[in-house]
Amino acid sequence: MSAAQSKRSLRSLRGRSYDKGRGFAAQALWVAVSTLIFTQVWCPARLRCTVLRWFGARIGTGVLIRHRVNVQWPWKLTIGDDSWIGTNADLYNIDEIVIGSDVCVSQYAYLCTGSHDRRSPTFEFDNGPIVIEDGVWLCAGATVLRGVTVGANSVVGARALVTSDIPPDSLVRAPRSLVTPG
Repeated sequence: MSAAQSKRSLRSLRGRSYDKGRGFAAQALWVAVSTLIFTQVWCPARLRCTVLRWFGARIGTGVLIRHRVNVQWPWKLTIGDDSWIGTNADLYNIDEIVIGSDVCVSQYAYLCTGSHDRRSPTFEFDNGPIVIEDGVWLCAGATVLRGVTVGANSVVGARALVTSDIPPDSLVRAPRSLVTPG
């Protein structure tokens, strides 16, 4: 196959959509409520949990969700007791995200359940759930990709990228940057 033949034109790709789990009306209502209420600084944490429950999320007791947290579809979200979700965390849950109890998802963490099959001629979705077990700390800016389980009591360091399962009691660090002198 030549380079010209292998060039992918996204305009021509019409792969199947993923299962959003609710109809258009529920999706539109969530987008409006998320934009106007849920993400706003003035919205109390208790109200954020209540709003997520109204839309089908399973949220434990003692959960703290800070402002500017993005949740794609609340009906695909479970959070255990006494967990924290930090400012600007992004829970891109086009598949299920399950967060255990006593979990800290720090600011700017990104949990992404979505992907595409690069070998598919129509660039089909290749999504997978994310499970964050009890006692995990996802530090600032950590990224967890689709299909991953982060084992209990693990720490995923700031800016670390997790692409495969992490055993319990693990420490994942971001790769070091190479700094060359002047």
